[in-house]
Amino acid sequence: MIMMDAESQKIIMKDSVVRESYQTAYPCFRKLKEKGLIPLFVTMDGHIQVMRALREVWPQVTLQRCLYHIQRQGLSWLRTFPKTQAGRDLRRLLLDICDIKTVKERDDFIKSYKRWLLKYRTFVKSLPRTSVAFKDLKKTMVLITNALPDMFHYLKDPKVESTCNKLESFYSRLKADFRRHRGLSENHKKSYLKWYCCFQNQGK
Repeated sequence: MIMMDAESQKIIMKDSVVRESYQTAYPCFRKLKEKGLIPLFVTMDGHIQVMRALREVWPQVTLQRCLYHIQRQGLSWLRTFPKTQAGRDLRRLLLDICDIKTVKERDDFIKSYKRWLLKYRTFVKSLPRTSVAFKDLKKTMVLITNALPDMFHYLKDPKVESTCNKLESFYSRLKADFRRHRGLSENHKKSYLKWYCCFQNQGK
């Protein structure tokens, strides 16, 4: 689990965990707060338990949902070729969200999504609960609806990142380098992570 300062791209927190959860995130955030960190904004994916931990440690923080994570997850559920018109229309909406740069474009997206809900909500409810189409559409609807209040904070402040792409780029390099050292013990993996982040912060 890693936190990065988006402006400097320096790693400000790192921890080796089996999986992200409230139990693993909360202690890490508490340590950062005790060291004086008071973030105004955090751009992140939609991990509910990590979001809960963030809000408990820093009640004043504004969470910006990563648009790329929303897009990628929604498109994955809807699949490349949705079998329903509702799925095809919703997929087209998702394809545009990472390109929203203005308040007008945000408002157009929200209006389009509300029109989609008005047009297709009854149709989705009418689908058999066990059908693939129902599950895919329902999950994507819940994803967008829940994320919507925290999707566009970046339009108010240019310092807020709309995606986690800088951190994801770092993760990609880290994972690739980890794969070249598969034989490392758990302790050596933790040491490797610490040194890797140290070199990242030194610009090496």
